[in-house]
Amino acid sequence: MSFDRSIKIAPSILSADFANFGAECRAIEAQGADWVHVDVMDGHFVPNITFGPATCAAIRPHIKGVMDVHLMIAPVDPYIEAFAKAGADIITAHVEAGPHIHRTMQAIRGAGAKAGVALNPATPAAAVEYLLDMVDLVCVMTVNPGFGGQKFIHSQVEKVRQLRAMIGDRPIHIEIDGGVDPVTAPLVAAAGADVLVAGSAVFRGGSVSDPAPYGANIRAIRDAAKA
Repeated sequence: MSFDRSIKIAPSILSADFANFGAECRAIEAQGADWVHVDVMDGHFVPNITFGPATCAAIRPHIKGVMDVHLMIAPVDPYIEAFAKAGADIITAHVEAGPHIHRTMQAIRGAGAKAGVALNPATPAAAVEYLLDMVDLVCVMTVNPGFGGQKFIHSQVEKVRQLRAMIGDRPIHIEIDGGVDPVTAPLVAAAGADVLVAGSAVFRGGSVSDPAPYGANIRAIRDAAKA
């Protein structure tokens, strides 16, 4: 993975057809997705259960680009190696998920993946200040983690601005996860975000048999973010 700050759209397969993940991954990439975002939930750290390493391993052959795995689980450390072996390019863990997030970032990089750290809406930007020299991505949750389709929390735009200033010229992506659409995308992009996770806003209106709406939705988000 080379680093650049261009806007990247990362559709969340949480909104895809669960019975057809391989084809859905191929479809969104063909329609212009930059990354494929995989939301892993455990029913403990967040009130929902989704996928595990086996799902990631199953869809990896269908993804040509970046597989961006977001671990909303606790504890997280015991599962890092499994997700890395499943083909995750980026593994993101929550700063709130355990007592030793610095060690978690070390473990992710040690497993050969890029290291991401996520911040829940109530967690301040300062929580990652002493991690910035060992992470590749900071994910700002603009909804409470656990379910797709929630409304964007506007207070998080200022957090993005703070992170952008803290990061400076370090090669660190700022990712936004939650409520991203053509209305909210320009707000976070202007504040300094470059990776936009979108679920329902990408998959709405389309399907594997009719993927053109995926492309239209991706272009609408990207164009709005660049405006």
